[in-house]
Amino acid sequence: MTSTTNLSTGLTAGHREQLMRMAREVSFDAGTRLFEEGRRADRFWIVRTGTVALDLRVPGRRAAVVESLGHGELVGWSWYFPPYVWQLGGQALSPVRAYEFDAEAVRAMCAEDPEFGRAIADWVGRVVAHRLHASRVRLLDLYAPYGSGGRI
Repeated sequence: MTSTTNLSTGLTAGHREQLMRMAREVSFDAGTRLFEEGRRADRFWIVRTGTVALDLRVPGRRAAVVESLGHGELVGWSWYFPPYVWQLGGQALSPVRAYEFDAEAVRAMCAEDPEFGRAIADWVGRVVAHRLHASRVRLLDLYAPYGSGGRI
């Protein structure tokens, strides 16, 4: 778990409280696909318990798991940026309990409250940067001749 993707360190207490007022509790069985790369991103989650794997389709191969997310972590950032299409896929690795958020409602709240909107934008931006780095490292490990290590 990293500080950039975790709710407790990603937002101030006031902004967390504001966001959590929009949450609804959901659960997923192990193996459930939460979302598919390339499909419409209209919601996101914060994990309460369990683990969600983020994966990336690789032509001619099985999807590559690029990161596993657990307690307090944001699952999904594609809901925040047009055209609102998932950039990765997500699957429950174990039974998952999570808070689910309607993306359109959260974006509307961001537009109504600029301070809240900036906080969410900053948090989601840090998550995107972290996920991009994690994806790059994982793909290098899988497909580069020497992995992501410093070997020459």
